[in-house]
Amino acid sequence: MTHAPAPPQNDGRGITLGVAAYLCWGFFPLYWPLLEPAGALEILAHRIVWSLVFVLALIAGTGRWRAFTAIARQSRLMVALTLASITIALNWGGFIYGVTNGHVIETSLGYFINPLVTVLLGVFVLRETLRPAQWVAVAIGGAAVVVLAVDYGRPPWVALLVAFSFATYGFLKKKADLGTFEGLGMETLILAPFALAFLVVLQLRGELAFGHEGAGNVLLLVGTGVVTSIPLLLFGAAATRLSLSTIGLLQYLGPVLQFVLGLLVFDEAMSAARWAGFVLVWTALVIFTVDAVRSRRQTLRVAAESAAY
Repeated sequence: MTHAPAPPQNDGRGITLGVAAYLCWGFFPLYWPLLEPAGALEILAHRIVWSLVFVLALIAGTGRWRAFTAIARQSRLMVALTLASITIALNWGGFIYGVTNGHVIETSLGYFINPLVTVLLGVFVLRETLRPAQWVAVAIGGAAVVVLAVDYGRPPWVALLVAFSFATYGFLKKKADLGTFEGLGMETLILAPFALAFLVVLQLRGELAFGHEGAGNVLLLVGTGVVTSIPLLLFGAAATRLSLSTIGLLQYLGPVLQFVLGLLVFDEAMSAARWAGFVLVWTALVIFTVDAVRSRRQTLRVAAESAAY
């Protein structure tokens, strides 16, 4: 008789690492405005380049170089990683634009609705069937987007870009099934030539901030690689120690912090209609999360009963 592997049990260290990762992502909006006068696209290019440098150093330091170079010999995997690199560039670019142009709250909305978008990808791409509670959550989330679009006078493009790009990125990463740093290393390696070319063009046009705005600006731009990679390292360590339901709950810590920062630190306006839209989103997430936790508990219970026989 064979037994299914036990799911990861939550432990104090795992929760600490997970909270630390999401705190880093939650406080991200405080970092990017410090990079001015560099524009959003220059910041994105630096984030790609310096993330590559930092991740390659980690890969070399942890002895994963052979596994990393082996990726390039797998054509189907490289196609998936190329698509992933495009979607993560769109996600990073949308996030950076949002937090440097007074849309921190809208950016947080993108990560709030991301789980609902992920569910929709499962329906339309993987032909998955939703449970009734999931349909209710998706419908409420859709209504929230409509309410916010009416209030903004436009669709919440930043939020939608962040949500759809990150959901697609997660789907592609799951298909690739690689280690955190091997995958990120190859994705940034694919993007790096374009990022470097863009920085060269800015330099030739006399519009490059890097190297022209003091040593502090240089260090902060180089630091984009570190602040990108550290929470990924923390999350990777936490994921092996936590159950999926715990990770699902922790994921809301980041956008909650971003929302609070947008409201209290960046003093962004929240009209009554905007509050109504966010309340609808949060209601959808409560329904979605409760249903997911119940479903996972039921699955584990059935698996335990089956293993007992």
